[in-house]
Amino acid sequence: MTARGLRIGLASATRLVLLAVSLGVTIALRWVRLFPNNDPIMAVTLPCAKRGRVAALVFPIAAMVLFDVLSQRLGVWTVVTAATYGLLGLGFSYVFSALTKRGRSIGAATFLVSGVVGVLVFDFVTGPVMSSAMFHMSFGEAFVGQIPFTVKHLGSVAVYALVVSPVLDGALRQVEKGEKAIERKLAATGHPA
Repeated sequence: MTARGLRIGLASATRLVLLAVSLGVTIALRWVRLFPNNDPIMAVTLPCAKRGRVAALVFPIAAMVLFDVLSQRLGVWTVVTAATYGLLGLGFSYVFSALTKRGRSIGAATFLVSGVVGVLVFDFVTGPVMSSAMFHMSFGEAFVGQIPFTVKHLGSVAVYALVVSPVLDGALRQVEKGEKAIERKLAATGHPA
């Protein structure tokens, strides 16, 4: 195997581990149902968004689709919510990249603010906008009806963003450190990764 092939294989394996860990955390938390509106996807998307555009887009889409398949609720709403989460994740990856370039670190406070903003945007798009379009409701009715749901959603994302996001971010950082250690070992043995 060439050095380039070894590097690509290692990076691919690392990214699969990151995706698997993120999906496992999300699915487990959604099944446990800790909150009335128990939705950890946004809080888990944020550490993924810190790692780049592909992870930021792929993770939330995969999480939404996988959970809907496992819970046998796959449908049009899956497409709407998965696309909305994916686009939000992609947006956060750009924001986090810009913040990092300005010397800002991305931690619990950033995850909390981002989670709140993300939930407000997500609930607006999937609530009043899509409900009025798909279910022929007035925008006003859909907006007012969305408020209690969004309040609960904000509560769950706040807890998850302050607890799960930093812990997952640390775990993902350890996986990345392991990848770098393996690359150094390979380079030392004459197989530059």
